Amino acid sequence: MIDYLPSPGYVVFVCCWALTGIGAGIYLLRREAPYGRYSSDKWGPMISNKLAWLLMEATVLVTFLIWIPLRTFLWRSPAGVMVLLFLLHYVHRSFVYPFMIRTKGKKMPVVIMLSAMLFNTVNGSLLGIWFTAFDHYPDHTFFTPSFITGLLLFFAGMFINWWSDYQLIRLRKKNETGYKIPQAGLFKYISSPNLAGEIIEWGGFALLTWSLPALAFFIWTCANLVPRAMANHRWYQQQFPEYPANRKALLPFIW
Repeated sequence: MIDYLPSPGYVVFVCCWALTGIGAGIYLLRREAPYGRYSSDKWGPMISNKLAWLLMEATVLVTFLIWIPLRTFLWRSPAGVMVLLFLLHYVHRSFVYPFMIRTKGKKMPVVIMLSAMLFNTVNGSLLGIWFTAFDHYPDHTFFTPSFITGLLLFFAGMFINWWSDYQLIRLRKKNETGYKIPQAGLFKYISSPNLAGEIIEWGGFALLTWSLPALAFFIWTCANLVPRAMANHRWYQQQFPEYPANRKALLPFIW
């Protein structure tokens, strides 16, 4: 699918970045990242939850698009479609999601926001460089099994992620900040379908792009979200004695 390989330095950096993600995942299995329900001022100064989400997610748009030659980029090519898919997710995550969440008064440690901005800077740059300097997807890429399967997974994961997030948002009435047991849709089977959806989404993106930076991003996604899903499952069980015993953490009927 790719005419030639990227530079050795780029490959080495991406591989090191992926290995770092594996290390981060192992660490997060032992300690919850302090945002959302696990937020703590023990991590230093705090910032508005909504503002933090906007700033850290919008970072990836800037660091991604800064590499893309917007006027000359072939937007109708396979690479153009891939770029648009990436932008679709992050425009929603940056400028829609933060204004929908009902987290009035809740804050996030500034250090967590900054670490997310650093991650998004590296991730956005690696993918931006790939699509600008190294990708050479022929037109028939649209009809390859990896592209078609990856595209289906991407949209299925995005739908699950967005729908599940909206269900969580609707659990709270205006000005409420507490937690309730979600019951709709895939929440009947797993505690975090929103996270499962995002994992599926970026797994699909890695498949349809068939690229090193997208694979590294998928590894980082799993490193962040698998431990988060496990922590959420334990938290629900601890906070709600009536929590459904047959509900799994991330994979229906399995785990």
